[in-house]
Amino acid sequence: MRGYDDRSYGNGFADVYDDWYFDVTDVDATVSRVLDLVDPGGKVLELGVGTGRLAVPMTQAGIRVTGIDSSEAMLDVLAERDTAHEVETIRGDMVDDLPDGPFDAVLIAYNTIFNLLEEETQQRCFAAVARVLRPGGAFVVEAFVPDSEVAPGSDVTVRSMTVDQVVLSVSEQQPGEQRASGQFIQFSEAGGVRLRPWSIRWASPEQLDAMAATAGFTVETRTGDMMGSDFNDASAQHVTIYRTEPTDGPG
Repeated sequence: MRGYDDRSYGNGFADVYDDWYFDVTDVDATVSRVLDLVDPGGKVLELGVGTGRLAVPMTQAGIRVTGIDSSEAMLDVLAERDTAHEVETIRGDMVDDLPDGPFDAVLIAYNTIFNLLEEETQQRCFAAVARVLRPGGAFVVEAFVPDSEVAPGSDVTVRSMTVDQVVLSVSEQQPGEQRASGQFIQFSEAGGVRLRPWSIRWASPEQLDAMAATAGFTVETRTGDMMGSDFNDASAQHVTIYRTEPTDGPG
């Protein structure tokens, strides 16, 4: 999509994200899953921290959270939510601007890995995460499982409609490039027309595993969601925990 950059999504969705996507990524299950991976007071880095819908509850559970996002608009929403000022935030790129760490775990939730629009950039993300994790640290990736038979073309559907507002979804799929992009076009009596663009480059679990292996990770577990349901051929999403190699202990 011409003119789209790493800030476009956050700037387009910050004011509606929590309303539109309140039911994605079970918050309580995510906090519980992360608590299983770190000791009390452990350090976690969240990539694409957004509005803080996961980061703030993690801090309330006693986890020290650093969140990075390229969108100032998203981070402004997070700041309003984080009334205790517990989340350390960084405005920056989730590949090239990661803090030094070391972190006990890194989390990238709800398809955020696919916001990196080139395979090479996704690969570099795994390498960057490996550098900031402690030895034996965990990288938690939540993403949808792509359909093996995505048809090329475009589509227009109605996302929502009320007496004073309608939101249309316009999308285009390019399966040969593993890409999709689109706009939510919001018409309202109060606000006129608002465009909310998005773009992704998807990858299969096996492709993500290959990137992880190149960066020195191994797959520890893969489940169908944050609650730990079994992953199988019918799963629409996966939560994969990758591990770096621990340092050798005393012999």
